[in-house]
Amino acid sequence: MDSFSAGGLKLAATNPKKRAGRKKFRETRHPIYRGVRERNSGKWVCEIRHANNNKSRIWLGTFPTADMAARAHDVAAIALRGSDACLNFADSAWRLPVPDSGSTRDIQRAAAQAAEAFRPENVAAETVAAAGDGSREKSEVEDVFWMDHEELMVDMYNGIMLQLPFTDDVVYNEALESDVDLPLWSYSI
Repeated sequence: MDSFSAGGLKLAATNPKKRAGRKKFRETRHPIYRGVRERNSGKWVCEIRHANNNKSRIWLGTFPTADMAARAHDVAAIALRGSDACLNFADSAWRLPVPDSGSTRDIQRAAAQAAEAFRPENVAAETVAAAGDGSREKSEVEDVFWMDHEELMVDMYNGIMLQLPFTDDVVYNEALESDVDLPLWSYSI
């Protein structure tokens, strides 16, 4: 990160953002951090535009805090724009991991690692849905779902084992105890 000099560092706090053109809708962008916006659920999402293409974006993930999302944005900005990147934090230039390459996957992976490194202690780890595979969170959710429904499973099992209403018939009971096949229905009316 030697390409970042003290005088050449662009910070989001010293380069204010342009106002959004939206007038009817609530502003969801963070007032200071670049590339960060708030969802209705109170979580923060982060994405960054490719350097040469204004329409194409890289999704960096959903985070519980705006600071984590801003750190993810800084990693991607450094990877895509180098010393021309406008950073959210002054220490991002030397403190954050550098992606292995400029590929989207490597940038997403490095952004997720950077966000995790700055996770506050009071924020639970399972609240992040970063750009990774998410298989761990999904299996935990499935386990909790079935653990809560253990009584339902027991009731279903017991329901299968209920005696049929016509079990008073002596012939039927004897047939159950022997290997005789019983017809399930009769074709004669």
